[in-house]
Amino acid sequence: MGVKILSRSDYRGLVSELTEDCSCIHSRYYLNKIYSVHVLEGCWVLYKMPNYRGQQYLLRPGDYSYFHDWGTMDINTNPDYQQWMGLSDSISSCLLIPQHSGTYRMKIYERDNFRGQMSEVTDDCLSLQDRFQLNEIHSLNVLEGCWVLYEMPSYRGRQYLLQPGEYRRYLDWGAANAKAGSLRRVMDFY
Repeated sequence: MGVKILSRSDYRGLVSELTEDCSCIHSRYYLNKIYSVHVLEGCWVLYKMPNYRGQQYLLRPGDYSYFHDWGTMDINTNPDYQQWMGLSDSISSCLLIPQHSGTYRMKIYERDNFRGQMSEVTDDCLSLQDRFQLNEIHSLNVLEGCWVLYEMPSYRGRQYLLQPGEYRRYLDWGAANAKAGSLRRVMDFY
């Protein structure tokens, strides 16, 4: 499993291949900026800040070029903007998501600290509003498998990786607010 990060657009420049998690790309590989990415295998999460913090984006196998332009693209005129949600070239850490072959299960709550209406999710959900009449999730408990929470329906908007564990408030998964639109199991990314 690996991902290549390149210092120039169109897959040119210095190349570093990562085969494991990296908490600080800049200090380990001496790349100040990343302009293109090639995911060879696996599902990876890129983070804007070191130590797996900040805005994140999940990548499946494929090519992702012209990284420096994506931060200024208009969502209405360029489909790559939606794909990258305007990430700049400041990618500082990356994480390989382990494959999971069992079942997937999580409980979502309308209030923090596992209070309020609880709904159990075992498969992908294109619209939390349509299925559960929820457009916000304030806490959740991932029981099995890794998931991606999207802030908008139809797997759009900011993304948040949810690994097994308890999340007592939206800040615990890195969100600035409780806005939630859809959920997807990570298995669909392989």
